[in-house]
Amino acid sequence: MVNRYKSVFDIIGPVMVGPSSSHTAGVVAIGRAGNKIFGGVPPKVTVHYYDSFAQTHRGHGTDYAIAAGLLGMKTDDLRVPQAIEIAREQGMDLRFVEEKSESPINHPNTAILDMSDDHKKIRLAGCSIGGGAIEIRQIIMDGEEIIPSGTLPIILFIDKTKNLQNEEKMTELLNKEAPFRKKQVFKAEHCNIYEYDIRNYLKPALISKLKTTFKTVIIL
Repeated sequence: MVNRYKSVFDIIGPVMVGPSSSHTAGVVAIGRAGNKIFGGVPPKVTVHYYDSFAQTHRGHGTDYAIAAGLLGMKTDDLRVPQAIEIAREQGMDLRFVEEKSESPINHPNTAILDMSDDHKKIRLAGCSIGGGAIEIRQIIMDGEEIIPSGTLPIILFIDKTKNLQNEEKMTELLNKEAPFRKKQVFKAEHCNIYEYDIRNYLKPALISKLKTTFKTVIIL
């Protein structure tokens, strides 16, 4: 991918509970992306680690970082180190698998989340690229594989009505207020999924506007 960093904070890293920006803070961000895409805390999660994560996740706080993100915590939340216990107390079935094969998304710091409940299954493949920054390189939802066209931020618009006017309205708004480099369209069984590679991070007011106008928008 190109244009990896879109903000100075992608380079210096976030305010965080440690010990590592790549193996802790970045992993919280991967977990938070899972929380957003799933639409809340998933009841069942299997985390597949690859390469460096598979070798070091226990010692570097990667496990509790993933759990914290899945619960919706931020990197500086003081509860991050207790997140596994909190998740399991809340009923989450959380499991970790150390994979022996190489990362399927070609990065040494790879975590793949298989999230499910009684109605849906979603897979998210993310990697921590340093300084707390992440890339989401694969999403599978409603049986459709989504390969994001750029680094974060990205917007996913899930249109269950498959009404093209909804897509036109979203695209027009983004063209005016959040320019994007590329739009992709995925026609799943039960919905149309639109993915936008946004040029810059969105301001809180615009995020609020998008969520109010489009109930099924996901902003990563």
